[in-house]
Amino acid sequence: MGRHLDLRQAFAHHPERLSQLSQQAPYVFADLSKNLWQPQTEQLLADLAHSCGVTEQRDAMLSGAPINASEQRAVMHWLLRTPQDGGLLQDHPVVQQWGGGMVQALAQVHQTLEAMLDLAEQVRADARITDVVNIGIGGSHLGPEVVVQALEDWVDAGTQFHFVSNVDGHELGHVLRRVRPESTLFLIASKSFTTAETMLNAHSARAWFLAHGGSADADAACSIDRHFVALTTNVQAAAEFGISRTLGFWDWVGGRFSLWSAIGLPIAMAIGAAQFRQLLQGAHAMDAHFFSAAPAVNLPMRLGLLDVWNRDFLGFGSRCIAPYSHGLRRLTAYLQQLEMESNGKRITRDGQVLEVPTAPVVWGEPGTNGQHAFFQMLHQGQDTIPVEFIALRDGGKYLGAHHQSLVINAIAQAQALMLGRQGEGAERDCPGNRPSTFLLLQALDPASLGALIALYEHRVFVAGAVWGINSFDQWGVELGKKLAQELRARQQSDDWAEVDPSTLALMQRLAESPTHGD
Repeated sequence: MGRHLDLRQAFAHHPERLSQLSQQAPYVFADLSKNLWQPQTEQLLADLAHSCGVTEQRDAMLSGAPINASEQRAVMHWLLRTPQDGGLLQDHPVVQQWGGGMVQALAQVHQTLEAMLDLAEQVRADARITDVVNIGIGGSHLGPEVVVQALEDWVDAGTQFHFVSNVDGHELGHVLRRVRPESTLFLIASKSFTTAETMLNAHSARAWFLAHGGSADADAACSIDRHFVALTTNVQAAAEFGISRTLGFWDWVGGRFSLWSAIGLPIAMAIGAAQFRQLLQGAHAMDAHFFSAAPAVNLPMRLGLLDVWNRDFLGFGSRCIAPYSHGLRRLTAYLQQLEMESNGKRITRDGQVLEVPTAPVVWGEPGTNGQHAFFQMLHQGQDTIPVEFIALRDGGKYLGAHHQSLVINAIAQAQALMLGRQGEGAERDCPGNRPSTFLLLQALDPASLGALIALYEHRVFVAGAVWGINSFDQWGVELGKKLAQELRARQQSDDWAEVDPSTLALMQRLAESPTHGD
């Protein structure tokens, strides 16, 4: 049914295969027919999802229940793109039962949204601001960066957007060399205003600002108060930093799901309020599809179950993302965090060790660059790696020969993976029968991009629900942060008791004066 399925024969014997294993969802057409499964496979997976209570978990999320059990939090990033009247979800039975708390939360969402969009429009109208520097990490960085890059055709050419996340000072230094204090706005994105990497970069940016003509006096023309904005819930810490303009969000917004919140301020500044609303509208359309469509025609559900099938039943340990769009060049990095941080876990919500693997390794590179790098391995390597192609029907201003060549290359690569090549000599043969998924957007516009990202969010949730894990915490990330803090404390106190020899030796080498050739 899986590994023994020959896709070439499947298409030859079942002309209806494409119609059965493809569908149109809001803004996204998906061809799933080149995967190593059959319609009856999908029915068995749907039965598995039913036995795992995926639909019930989905509805619990929509109700505002604390499905992030380890932190006792609701998971409501989808609420950030829900219209005030409920929009496409207003007649959903679960929404009809919302209590006052959910109604109040939605009102707060729109209050913050209006404040954010007002601020964004003020900055867009201020000709003195030529550069916006977003300082964050993880979801406070990847989400805004991928969207601003993807929607660059909507960005005012007079403003440059820079994204700083790495604690390596070279990244911040590279940006600071290109900007001026009097024409730069810094956005400090940290819910707690304590994130170590973000705050180190923020304090370095503040020091640079003051050293190059900026002022800590709020009344000065070039002041911290005028050139820094905090995206945080810790208003007091921001004030101590010198920032009075803050936008907050809620504990039910996870970092990797936060681009729709105040964390999306750089997006709104880049593309404007109207287009940001279109981004939300596209995501909301996909939300309504996910929360309402039957499993057999629910694209996030189908893709999540396909991921479980590929990982656990076929044993594929990775998935290649191949966006055939320069605008989506950072999408793979965003999806790495979304999927691997959400579902890269081995313990269920009930504290049991899973007997099956969960999240695959997500990796990739935009086409056609990837064709001249790692596609050789995809076609002839010993490992079978599912490939996910993402392409656009409409290339916008580049609709001509460039875009036609780009999309034809994507289609041809999917075809080549399936058909392979035989009879031209063993060293030239490609086995074929290698699975791929093809996602086709009408265009790379705000609504389509919103729908695509929401599709991935819900897909990750479905797979996590089948595995019985909590897709909304990240204790492995917290472990590394905790140990880094401990090592800094030990370095200051010079107390290395009970530290393992390897870590101790590395810390000692760090403390030594560098010598070339040592």
